[in-house]
Amino acid sequence: MVRSGQRVPLLGARAAAAMAGFKEPRREAGAGLGQVQEELHKLKVKMKNTDLKGNIETVDISDLKTVTERTELGLQKHAENYLNAINRQVLTISSAGNKEVHSEGPPKWGLHPGASQKQLIVPRVPVGPMTVQAYSKSALRMSPRSQQQVEMDMKIMLHPENTDNKAGLKQQNNETKLPLITMKKSAPMCSQKIVKGHAGSSLRGLPAFHYMDSPLPLLEEDLRKGVPSLTEQRLIHPAAKITLQIPPVVSKAAPFHEFHRQHKKSAVGEISSRVDAENTDTITFPNSKQAIYATDSSSKGNIACRPSSSSKASARKSQRAWMYPAQQLEPELQIPPQTQLLQTSPCQPLQDPCFDCDMTVYHGRTDQTAPGFLAFKQLYCLSWGSIASFLEHTEKLLQDYAVPLATINCKKLAEVASDFEREEKPTKNDILSVIKNQSTVEKILNRPGQRHKGHGGTEMAATKIQATWRCYQARKAYIHLRQQQWASGVIGSSWRSCNHMARVKKSLKESRQRHLESFHIRAKHLAANWNRIRTSRRTIIHIPSLGYSQGIREHIPDLALQQNMQMGRLCDILDANVDVIYICPLHLSEELLQYYNKLLGLQAAVRSGNPEAMGDLQDRFRILTPEAINSFPEHHMCLATLLKYSPKTIKRIRTLLQSRAAYIVGGVPHNDDLAVADMLNVPILGSVPEVAHLYSTKSGSKRIFASACVPTPPGESDIYNKEQMISVLSQLIIDNMEVQRWLFKVNDECGGNGTAYCDIISHLKCYPWLQKEHQRHSPETWSEKWAHELALVKISQELPGLLAQHVQPVNEKRFPTWEKFLQTFLTQGGVIEAFPLSEHVTNLTVDMLIEPTGKIKIVSSGDQLHAEGPLRSSGTTIPQRSVDPAILNSLCFKIGETCKSKGVLGYFSVDFVSFIHPQTMEQQVWATDLDLCYSDQLALTQLMLYMTDGNLDCTSSRFEVSLGSEKMESQRIEHEETETPAPTSSWYATASSQLRHSSLAETYYGVFLQTCQACGVGFDLQEKQGTVFILYEDQQRYRLGMITIGEDLQGVLMTFAHNLFIIHQEISAPNMQGETNFKMAIQDIEAILGITAENKLKLEEEQPSAADALKE
Repeated sequence: MVRSGQRVPLLGARAAAAMAGFKEPRREAGAGLGQVQEELHKLKVKMKNTDLKGNIETVDISDLKTVTERTELGLQKHAENYLNAINRQVLTISSAGNKEVHSEGPPKWGLHPGASQKQLIVPRVPVGPMTVQAYSKSALRMSPRSQQQVEMDMKIMLHPENTDNKAGLKQQNNETKLPLITMKKSAPMCSQKIVKGHAGSSLRGLPAFHYMDSPLPLLEEDLRKGVPSLTEQRLIHPAAKITLQIPPVVSKAAPFHEFHRQHKKSAVGEISSRVDAENTDTITFPNSKQAIYATDSSSKGNIACRPSSSSKASARKSQRAWMYPAQQLEPELQIPPQTQLLQTSPCQPLQDPCFDCDMTVYHGRTDQTAPGFLAFKQLYCLSWGSIASFLEHTEKLLQDYAVPLATINCKKLAEVASDFEREEKPTKNDILSVIKNQSTVEKILNRPGQRHKGHGGTEMAATKIQATWRCYQARKAYIHLRQQQWASGVIGSSWRSCNHMARVKKSLKESRQRHLESFHIRAKHLAANWNRIRTSRRTIIHIPSLGYSQGIREHIPDLALQQNMQMGRLCDILDANVDVIYICPLHLSEELLQYYNKLLGLQAAVRSGNPEAMGDLQDRFRILTPEAINSFPEHHMCLATLLKYSPKTIKRIRTLLQSRAAYIVGGVPHNDDLAVADMLNVPILGSVPEVAHLYSTKSGSKRIFASACVPTPPGESDIYNKEQMISVLSQLIIDNMEVQRWLFKVNDECGGNGTAYCDIISHLKCYPWLQKEHQRHSPETWSEKWAHELALVKISQELPGLLAQHVQPVNEKRFPTWEKFLQTFLTQGGVIEAFPLSEHVTNLTVDMLIEPTGKIKIVSSGDQLHAEGPLRSSGTTIPQRSVDPAILNSLCFKIGETCKSKGVLGYFSVDFVSFIHPQTMEQQVWATDLDLCYSDQLALTQLMLYMTDGNLDCTSSRFEVSLGSEKMESQRIEHEETETPAPTSSWYATASSQLRHSSLAETYYGVFLQTCQACGVGFDLQEKQGTVFILYEDQQRYRLGMITIGEDLQGVLMTFAHNLFIIHQEISAPNMQGETNFKMAIQDIEAILGITAENKLKLEEEQPSAADALKE
């Protein structure tokens, strides 16, 4: 729509005139085309800005559009023909100073009316100021030879240092004057880097087709919009390969503003160069107002034609100092004062490989209309796609982070951008690599919150806050979900574990119930056939297992070695009908196996008295080691459990049994003993594990002794808390004021490890008051409970501190402090009992057997040796001689009957203590401990009987040994001559399985035995007396057992102590005595010998008085 009355240009007439003028001279066609193009452009602008409001007469706009489109198509067609015609012409530039070549009048180019013919309008070149000369018409019409000559001149001017051009110059006949090159330094030849990526299309400069009479310039506004805009407006052909050039501007000085001195920056003002008015005029292009393109300070001088003197003077005068506004620039980002504009001489080519410049990006924007930028673009036109993409990413990064100023190295930019594809996004490090002030820019980029100051910073901050909040919410929800998942997983895992554990427990319970039922069935069968089995061919399977609880086994040092201290069980082969299978918890070497083969082979020599009559009894006994002993090194399993998990050993035992009558003799009973018996289908000569554990404890043994009505030390059992312990101990002190020392025993401990003692009376401060209080009351009144109340209060208040300071554990390694002992004591329970009132106390052990038929037998008895303190047994003298056998047998059978009534079966041992009461001067015998297992003393007794072929009568405590025939005959003749009956001698043995010496580990057993033989330590087969060693293992070799057998108790004790002394001297160096208990054993034996000597003197004194009484 257009307004009514508005004059519309006659497009059709002008277009027709233009098309007709195409046949006229070219200048008329050019003028027509330019005028029509300009009017078309103005018409389009007016159509866009037309206001349709008011009294306006409407016009059909479709007709106007149709006319416009038809005219544009016609113009486009004729413009193509015109361009094709003029593209065949070459615009040449004459050499400076060559005035004869173009002497004809200047061509009539399209000049504005009123302009002089010396002023030439040429297309704007996107570089610094340069000078262009006008040419005559003859320059446009040349012969081919002249045209070739002009082309060669152009090459020489563009690349004067090229050796090929110089060579071509020498071959020419006509003379060409080269421009004078003024250089301070020779410019190096720079090799252009081969670029890759998306290259721009082959661009060619639009040829200068403006004749003097017909100028056809494009508007500057269209030129700035670029080739795509002109193509869209159909001002140029889409297939035309041209480079738009900004139209020239009349040279004039550009005004500059004065700024504050501290922000002044040096710049290049507008330069006006003047040349000789005869041939050329000078045209200067204005500089950019927003960006600075300075040549690199390190770059070499540019090659340029020699300008006139007036041009040099004008250039020097045109330089002006100028400044950027610095209100938004940081001090470190201000422009250096020596920055200069990139200038290009008219003779310097745009494709100079040494081209190097800096590009300043101000607030993330680059002035793409500046001459330096256009020169840089023209130079790298082939790879401009990648450079433009890289530069776009660089500007975006600088805008995003509000970087005020950044200087880009153009050469570095071209090199780095060439490695990237058009769609490839460079990294921050890649962008920083092309920036000269990299450290400053990087410092700004890394500044916290800087991203939110740049382009879209507010939106980014809001996005960041929202994302952080959503992340927090999601993270919180995720953590909650993970907690729920973890909780559900734990619950599920616990539930599955609980179910699995319940199933396993149920399975174990059922399995143990089956084992227990099978145990009772086989026990009944064993009881029914015992008389036949014990007199017929049978096999005894010895499993010396210590089936204590896991907590106790963990604190037993060298558990496997402790279980192997009963090698005397092999001596059951003394009965010709017995074969022995011994389960060993250690691997024995061939040396040890040969030692026991020889030792057990002495049976025939012992019986005959002939050392040469040795037999081979290897088929009578087997020593087997379970294969699982190395599979559970840290689990502290007992031997029965290891055998249970050793199927190969179980299979071999089944093979050795061969359907013979057999039974198992175990150690400390364990549930796995029943499992092994069930696997082998043989009975066990022992108690049910639950019964054995119940009555083997200190409190359980007290219940057995109380039921058997045997004397026991004053005390209390089943103590499980501290208040109970203090109350019970206070009452015991009041009831037994004469007792000096009190013992504390943990229920489940063994071997004296869980025992502690305290001399309470000597440390009790209220004891004198207690004695006075006791004397103040009569015996009948003191027996009343009310009389003890005040004493109980005082003692109870004093006892906790007294016990903490003065209680002494026996095993200080196991319980270094009273607190640890008390914790174990109250956890497992225990007993408190009085220590005997005498200084001389004798402990003795009696081994008993309850046969399957119910018959009770005493199989061994002996007085204890104490090499490691008065409360730990380390040896024995067999048989016992400290208590009257009748009294001892009475006590033992009472205990045996009670044990049988409780379901105890098999071997067990009872510990007694004997002393002379200081008030009554009578012997007191107290039962102190009960162990329902096969003891070490019984194993030593078996070895003693095997080596002497003797007989131990425990009812009379006599050990009888039958000598050889020659020895018996000589004794019979001797007694016949004296007419006295041959007395029945009682032999004795001193045995220990707990001897240890650290120096034994450095001596092999073979050397050790030879040393003992050389020192006279050995066994006499004819006399059936001497010393026998028990060897346990050959890895550590610091423990051994020893038995000394003789006719006299004092002699046996002296021989035992003498052997220990000799061994200690032989295996120890003078300065390295080693860790041993030999010395304590010798001291204990010496004390026993002293007591024995005193008793012997008393006996000799009593015998004469008895004889005198008989005479009277």
